[in-house]
Amino acid sequence: MFYNLDFLLPLPLMIDQKEAISEKAVLIGVITQTQDETQSKEYLDELEFLTTTAGGVAVKRFVQKLERPHPKTFIGTGKLEDVKAYIETHDIGTAIFDDELSPAQLRNIEKILDCKILDRTNLILDIFAQRAQTSSAKTQVELAQHQYLLPRLTKLWTHLDKQKGGIGMRGPGETEIETDRRIIRDKIALLKKKLTIIDKQMAVQRKNRGKMVRVALVGYTNVGKSTLMNVISKSDVFAENKLFATLDTTVRKVVIKNIPFLMTDTVGFIRKLPTQLVESFKSTLDEVREADLLLHVVDISHPNFEDHIASVNTILDEINCGDKPTMMVFNKIDAYTHETIDEDDLITERSKAHYTLEDWKKTWMSDLEKESIFISALNKDNLEAFKDKAYEEVKKIHIQRFPYNDFLYYEYKEEE
Repeated sequence: MFYNLDFLLPLPLMIDQKEAISEKAVLIGVITQTQDETQSKEYLDELEFLTTTAGGVAVKRFVQKLERPHPKTFIGTGKLEDVKAYIETHDIGTAIFDDELSPAQLRNIEKILDCKILDRTNLILDIFAQRAQTSSAKTQVELAQHQYLLPRLTKLWTHLDKQKGGIGMRGPGETEIETDRRIIRDKIALLKKKLTIIDKQMAVQRKNRGKMVRVALVGYTNVGKSTLMNVISKSDVFAENKLFATLDTTVRKVVIKNIPFLMTDTVGFIRKLPTQLVESFKSTLDEVREADLLLHVVDISHPNFEDHIASVNTILDEINCGDKPTMMVFNKIDAYTHETIDEDDLITERSKAHYTLEDWKKTWMSDLEKESIFISALNKDNLEAFKDKAYEEVKKIHIQRFPYNDFLYYEYKEEE
């Protein structure tokens, strides 16, 4: 017996013809023993930005206090009924959960809410699918989508889970769900093979770049890496104030004073990054692995920039790049604001929220073994100082590699 499986075959089109998220969406998160109220609010703020980037509008947040997420319904049946009442009253088509839902949770929640359910992973995959441009990025996203879909196929085909008996139905064969799984597994194997070929091509490209010093821009998503790249290399890399505007690595040749080097713009990182995405984007991260110098760009105007630094450092450690020479670039100083305390206010305690940029410079930032600089890539503030520091860092590596003076020209210093 044959079934129509056309819904599975054109998955490459998921990338080009992705269904847009409904205009209105509710966000759902939890406060647990490992995630306090402040962290939960930060994650939901980030989820709201993700929703906006994907084309949706977050109209309300639901937060539930639990020891741990409910294994069946994530936030418990009672709270889910409240969400259902709100969704029905305000005609909302999408509910977005802050963590990755298990296939069982997804099925149970869909039964109760009867609307489109997305989790953080699905939302990030959706944005990646919108932004993928090159063959490499499209293949990587498609692979991640299939790996995400494989354990969740049950929710699509529960009505044909068991084979029926009767005349002409006995004997060997597989249920529709087994057929679907096999097709998905075959597709995953095919995509992995395709990625291996693309990896070889990219490795050849990297080898052809010769012995030039390689500098990679790394950092959290939406911190201004592409904007900095455009300013330094005078190129036109796509940059936008949205999450994951960059999905394809871009390499440009840059010359500062008398040293030419290669600068690479990479994909931004994010907290709770789905594991299958890190796996899929290993080839993209190869650019970071093979870099000689990392420029770690940080959005200092973001209230949680220290958490962002920790998240990026964790991922760099995971790909064995934590010990590379690194220069910290604190970007968006033009957008930095701080709270003030009145002179006659004797109650309010001074916290990090009250630090000025000068105060920050005197903290752990000055104790770092790594070089650090404060700039605004958009307004080109302090850009010359950045170029000087970057030049000195690249020069150290350049001299080690070319000890017999391979500069474009010799730089003479005027005697005073």
